Amino acid sequence: MLRHALAVSTAAALTAATLAAPSPVTAEEVGKVGVDWLGNDILIEAIPDPEVQGVTCHIAYFDRSVIDRLRKGNWFEDPSNASIACRQTGPIVIGDIDRSEDGEEVFRQRRSIILKSLRIKRIFDEQNQTLIYLVHARELTEGSAKMSISTVPLYQPNG
Repeated sequence: MLRHALAVSTAAALTAATLAAPSPVTAEEVGKVGVDWLGNDILIEAIPDPEVQGVTCHIAYFDRSVIDRLRKGNWFEDPSNASIACRQTGPIVIGDIDRSEDGEEVFRQRRSIILKSLRIKRIFDEQNQTLIYLVHARELTEGSAKMSISTVPLYQPNG
């Protein structure tokens, strides 16, 4: 009975999280670097901002292999490290974005079954006419201080 209640509760929480998630943005793998003989890799993905046409972010993160997971016995853990670089890749057209200090999430990717996800958040610095992109891990049990930031200025150079 308790097991059934927990399963229903977990399913309801996952459904609510899915419904509250931002519209899905597809990350396209554009690079892969092998880092050891166990099959661990660094993946590089391109992610277009869904509300700002002309801006693409590239993230790099560590992808653990099955061999490494079995060898260390921590099947569900992934490092929280990620790096981000966002650039203008075409004419910038800003859609209906959140202009609050909290900004808005533009991308989310699971890094474990339930507890951890990799997220990209966009914050608009109106005073400096700059889009700020922050990549970080979000964990249910412990926060992570590992993050990376990138900015895209919105000014047009003279010339």
